Amino acid sequence: MNKIRLLFFATLRDRAGTRSMELDIPEDLTVRGLKEKIAEEFPNLRDSMKSVLITIDREYAFDEAVVPVNAEIAMFPPVSGG
Repeated sequence: MNKIRLLFFATLRDRAGTRSMELDIPEDLTVRGLKEKIAEEFPNLRDSMKSVLITIDREYAFDEAVVPVNAEIAMFPPVSGG
């Protein structure tokens, strides 16, 4: 298993009810798989996973990226400009 640290920002923090948490995930899990896992385990975050922005160790990551061992994953709601 791979232990990662999740950080939640803005409205995601409110929905998660926490600023951060540690989570055990399978090795070689992709960002898409991580979002699916979070949606299953944390129903309050299910809708947010469709449009969440993800960083892995402070760099933006796409759905196909594999989550590295001991990664820090930050999750941000989409941002609109104006």
